[in-house]
Amino acid sequence: MKIAVVGATGLVGTVMLKVLEERNFPLTELIPVASEKSVGKEITFKGKAFKVVNLETAIAMKPDVALFSAGGSTSLTYAPLFAEVGTTVIDNSSAWRMDPSKKLVVPEVNANELTADDKIIANPNCSTIQMVVALKPLHDLYKIKRVVVSTYQSVTGTGVKAVEQMMNERKGITDGPMAYPYQIDLNVIPQIDVFEANGYTKEEMKMIKETNKIMGDDQIRVTATTVRIPVMGGHAESVNIEFERDFDIAEVRTALENTAGIIVVDDIANLKYPMPKDAHEKDEVFVGRIRRDESQDNTLNLWIVADNLRKGAATNAVQIAEYLLAKGLI
Repeated sequence: MKIAVVGATGLVGTVMLKVLEERNFPLTELIPVASEKSVGKEITFKGKAFKVVNLETAIAMKPDVALFSAGGSTSLTYAPLFAEVGTTVIDNSSAWRMDPSKKLVVPEVNANELTADDKIIANPNCSTIQMVVALKPLHDLYKIKRVVVSTYQSVTGTGVKAVEQMMNERKGITDGPMAYPYQIDLNVIPQIDVFEANGYTKEEMKMIKETNKIMGDDQIRVTATTVRIPVMGGHAESVNIEFERDFDIAEVRTALENTAGIIVVDDIANLKYPMPKDAHEKDEVFVGRIRRDESQDNTLNLWIVADNLRKGAATNAVQIAEYLLAKGLI
């Protein structure tokens, strides 16, 4: 199989290559794709060197799958061109997520919706992915009415510039490149992406709309507050879930433990709970602080952590490709 990675030199693209190698994805030819300034550079994959090419060259090579992480405008322009030559595109940008003609997929939740005709498949927002992995088994059991989520998101979700800003601030360098309008080190910024007319940020609205689409249920009411914090390694979320039916905590724990892709870390007697540093470079979603909301009936609290560059982006995209291959859809 020919696999193209579009945005191969970026933060997520680099992790995509790493995940493909780690999971031993059965490719015969790798096509690293990046902007013109990177064309000709070499990418090492499984000990072999591959030269970076531009988008037009990659399209002409007709890859079987193209993993995109190069921004929304690039995806809008070039994903259809790849699809026209028979390539299945798995896109990490927000470009296609809410397009009603495109599937928005988290394999543990709704991969069964995919068909051979799906030539452009959307990879959800990082913070949405980790949440719905935990929500799905509980929705199946108790039917979710409402979700209140507050996020604690890593600077890696913004990119290399944000990591540089935080590390510079840690060293006392204040005149370096700024990814945020404020200092991030020793601070918390309650804004991710731009504000919309309703007072929510674009990131918050992504979580709301994407959750409904992935779960296949517009009746689930979702409200979100997304926050950038000065950490690396992964995103954390405090999630409050109201169900239509009452639940048993032991059953909740068992359901989560038995769900593929979830690791339950919830031993408060020994101070064990998920943290971003523990999720770093892991593919699983970690769940802890499992407890009943004592202020309201049929309501549960969870703490959910995952590496936003892996399960929140690169790994989820590769898992979609693995599913398509396993089912003979590519």
